[in-house]
Amino acid sequence: MTNPEGTYVKVHFRLEIEDDWPPASVESLWAVDQGDGTVRLDNIPWFVRGIACGDVVATEPDEEGVRWAGEVVRRSENCTIRLIVLRGGGSGAARQSVLNAFHELGVCGEGIERFRMVALDVPPTADLAKVQRLLNHGAAKEWWDMEQGCITAQWRAASVT
Repeated sequence: MTNPEGTYVKVHFRLEIEDDWPPASVESLWAVDQGDGTVRLDNIPWFVRGIACGDVVATEPDEEGVRWAGEVVRRSENCTIRLIVLRGGGSGAARQSVLNAFHELGVCGEGIERFRMVALDVPPTADLAKVQRLLNHGAAKEWWDMEQGCITAQWRAASVT
């Protein structure tokens, strides 16, 4: 698969499982090959911690040609926030309403039925304080459980109580 920015490839991340979570030992993300042994991630990670969509990551192919992620070469300054949607039993409609609410704040995301999850890609151009207020409000109302998968200094500076 290609796009004007380069060829799409899968990059694999090894995951550490603790207390049966995450539910897999490897997560594969779509990325755009940069042609120099690095890729720009073009997926929101469901389980990998410390990375975000748009980050540029070094890769190392194994003997079978599978690309394994190495260190982050350049950060996108995006944040990754993951939610387990509790409201409405995490139904498709409930997950979509969550996505719609964050979309209004300039945040993209996607949902996955199997785990009642929503993964959010928060760009640095979003009103981070408003996003955090909505996240905290929803957690307080028990609409969702939240994990900060990858946050930035800008996110911490905008932190609301």
